[in-house]
Amino acid sequence: MTKPGCSISLRPIAEAEWPDWITVDEEAFGAAIPPHRAELYRGTAEFDRSLGAFDGGRLVGVTSVCSFTMTVPGGPLPVAGVTAVAVLPSHRRRGILSSLMARQLSDLHERGEAVAALYASEAAIYGRFGYGRAADALTFRIPTASAAFAPHAPADPGLRLRVVKPAETRPLFEKIFESVLGSRPGLYARTPARWDTVLTDHEADQDGAGPLRGVVAEDDDGPRGYALFRIRRSFTDHDVPDGELRLRELFALDPAGYALLWRHVLDRDLVSHVTAADRPSDDPVIHLLAEPRRLNALWRDDLWVRVVDVERALPARRYAAPVDVVIEVEDARCPWNARRWRLTADPSGARCAPTGDPADLTLPVSALGAAYLGGRRLTPLSAAGVVRESREGAVRELSTAMSWEPAPWGSRIF
Repeated sequence: MTKPGCSISLRPIAEAEWPDWITVDEEAFGAAIPPHRAELYRGTAEFDRSLGAFDGGRLVGVTSVCSFTMTVPGGPLPVAGVTAVAVLPSHRRRGILSSLMARQLSDLHERGEAVAALYASEAAIYGRFGYGRAADALTFRIPTASAAFAPHAPADPGLRLRVVKPAETRPLFEKIFESVLGSRPGLYARTPARWDTVLTDHEADQDGAGPLRGVVAEDDDGPRGYALFRIRRSFTDHDVPDGELRLRELFALDPAGYALLWRHVLDRDLVSHVTAADRPSDDPVIHLLAEPRRLNALWRDDLWVRVVDVERALPARRYAAPVDVVIEVEDARCPWNARRWRLTADPSGARCAPTGDPADLTLPVSALGAAYLGGRRLTPLSAAGVVRESREGAVRELSTAMSWEPAPWGSRIF
């Protein structure tokens, strides 16, 4: 709700109001959006799910949802991808953000969407609305001169590399991505409009690093992986090559294809280091390098997850171990969640139902979201006082059951 005296109304925007939407986004995030990029965003926008806050007739705040199919432990699930949450600087501290998020959660519940996910521009914001940090990512800055592989690195003599033009190779990329989509929680299916944003190669997208480049790993049976990257050319004062390869994507169907693609980006001529931003926290390249310290890894948050409907969300995923536990969920934003639930799960599936039995553990809904994709254990949250245990061993049992491998990762900000 907006604060008293604040004459703000909320409604979905019309497509004709898209330029105003872009203005709010630019002002809130302090960055100019090139016209071609604004058009790409328009292609991914769902206007009936793009909520605006209006002060009189002026758009002053926005939030939107992308309808995704996302991989969760055990398979695909419809997930609301929350994006473009912004309020004009002139209208901060007036309850507009809270009103937008509350309305959005209510809309998601009415539509029957059990789970929402987002990328956070500021990590302190979204815990207030029940989102939990569900996935982590690593950024690597690898000096190529120190990037030797360990002896155990897989290899396949039948594999070969082919340099490609990304714009001409899109169907192949789509096929490979579709094949790996179900392998990791957090990956989400890409529409044609979403692929447009991946492969755009306007000068404004290049940031001084040249055109988008691609390479495919394949054998006689077909493609087994691809990498997308840009190269920023540079030389030292003494004319020593000092280029930077900026890895955009790298996906492969098997370990040998994965290793060969990494070997290619680390061996490009005139490149002194490779920057790979937002890689999965358990990226196999960590174990491919003979000296993993040379990764110079930087750790940060990736996906944040909100359980919108506990009763639907918990049975919609699989569990790593059998569990029978009563969970008391604290949720000030979604009162339909705020009660005790009995979760029972085994290899045949999971069930979640309201119960009057005493709670085995109590946790905020943000902790449930943090654990939902299987990458955040509940035991450290218990040690931090976020999760409270009433029956000895209950936290460990639920933490083990909700864990999953590989680690969750969204791959690309939406």
